[in-house]
Amino acid sequence: MAAINIYHLYPGQLNLYGDRGNMLSLLRRAEWRGIKLNIIPVEPGGNINFANSDLLFMGGGQDSDQKLVAKDLKGHSKNLQRAVDEGMTIFAVCGSYQLLGSYYTTADGEKIGGLEILDMHTEAGNNRLTGNAVISCSLWEPEKTLVGFENHAGRTHLGPSLKPLGKVLSGFGNNGLDQKEGVVYKNVIGTYLHGSLLPKNPWLTDYLLQKALAYRNQDIRLSPLNDYMEEQAHRAAIELTKSKKHKRNSTRA
Repeated sequence: MAAINIYHLYPGQLNLYGDRGNMLSLLRRAEWRGIKLNIIPVEPGGNINFANSDLLFMGGGQDSDQKLVAKDLKGHSKNLQRAVDEGMTIFAVCGSYQLLGSYYTTADGEKIGGLEILDMHTEAGNNRLTGNAVISCSLWEPEKTLVGFENHAGRTHLGPSLKPLGKVLSGFGNNGLDQKEGVVYKNVIGTYLHGSLLPKNPWLTDYLLQKALAYRNQDIRLSPLNDYMEEQAHRAAIELTKSKKHKRNSTRA
């Protein structure tokens, strides 16, 4: 039987806006195909052997949680970098996404050192970037859309070597300025989209599962599933975003 080891990083601290639902989506879509998913919770202070992980999930957290995570993971950054270079899959949301960069400067001016896995940095703005978001994503051909909810003060800026996860069609994305959202580097995906993200975007869930399988040379193509409910939720999120955007424009007029 095919199997995937998922490390769930600090589930008690990193779980904003339903991020735990992402784990449930990964679990169910694997089980429906007869793939065993071994979920290993990683708690603060624990011994982390990234060599045993096929997919690392890092949820969102507040500034205080980020400080804890950054301090605890700093000693593991070299091992994490090695795993990334070898092709381990990472899915990081919001605060965890920020931590993959070189630093995050809070609204109070405190500089939290990141894990320096990716060439990017984040600085807090004066106001939060909040609301439903829609992006176009070129991980597939033709492009697909991703929908989610964002709520972050951080403005993330990618270095020239990095590609965004997608282009903002509605919402703010990384910084509200350059129409970029998230990041893709090798098998690492970082994003500001909560909601939780994966249940409403099953193609991204399957993308992560496929990459995790390939990492262990498990040459298995995922069989199609009946995604009627997931696609309905996806379309409803897009329509909701359109209606709210229309109301804002009408009010301004």
